[in-house]
Amino acid sequence: MGVANRLDLTLRLVQGSDRVSVSELSHRLGVSEMTVRRDLDALERQGLVRRVHGGAVATRSRQEDAGFSAREPWQAATKDRLGAAVAAMVEPGSRVLLDAGTTTVHVAEHLAARAPLTVAVLSLQAAVCLADRPGIELLIVGGRSRPGERSLVGPLALRTLEALAFDCFVLSIGGVHAEYGWTEFSLDDAAVKQAALAGATRTIAVADATKLGVRAFSQVAAVGAVDDFVTDSAAEDPATHPNGPLTLTALRDAGVHTVLA
Repeated sequence: MGVANRLDLTLRLVQGSDRVSVSELSHRLGVSEMTVRRDLDALERQGLVRRVHGGAVATRSRQEDAGFSAREPWQAATKDRLGAAVAAMVEPGSRVLLDAGTTTVHVAEHLAARAPLTVAVLSLQAAVCLADRPGIELLIVGGRSRPGERSLVGPLALRTLEALAFDCFVLSIGGVHAEYGWTEFSLDDAAVKQAALAGATRTIAVADATKLGVRAFSQVAAVGAVDDFVTDSAAEDPATHPNGPLTLTALRDAGVHTVLA
């Protein structure tokens, strides 16, 4: 896992809890405790976490700085490749629900070529991307915009999803773990994803290889809850992603169709 991506995951794990220990981060990320300590030191120098005995706590006032805008440029080429692969799996004429996240914005860019489509979005960025595209009927799911992420969450979003049915849900995820399944860093985001899963005939999950083997704080669903999973080919390389092959095997054993883009 690249340093920038590991720092991103470390920060999001710290932000998801009042306090997280070095040993827990080591277990969740599959790296040594020495590596975790170096990463926490780097994040502390940026003012994004505060080191405490045995672990770290988030600097809450700086969370927005590490949100969507900070993560958007990371692995942009990989995310665009994943976005194209996901879009190619969507049938023209479908009713699609598009999750929030940096990768799903790339999915949105490529969905325009699959028109006609009805696309409901769970993020403000995807809405901007798809607005006024020929052949795209755009629906913006109501809800509260989560600061820093601009994902749409809360009771209004949940009620909207409960009233609709979709042919396909494109799921963006914080982590996928062989034992704990699909997990997310935010309780609000996890609740919206659960409602979306319940209302979709088919679910295509998408995440870059850094998310494999990562256990975030809130479980969204079991490993076999999705139909397809799109990730990059680096997921099969144990040298760069030690938990990748094990996670892919667990997904395939659970009946999930995996695509390496």
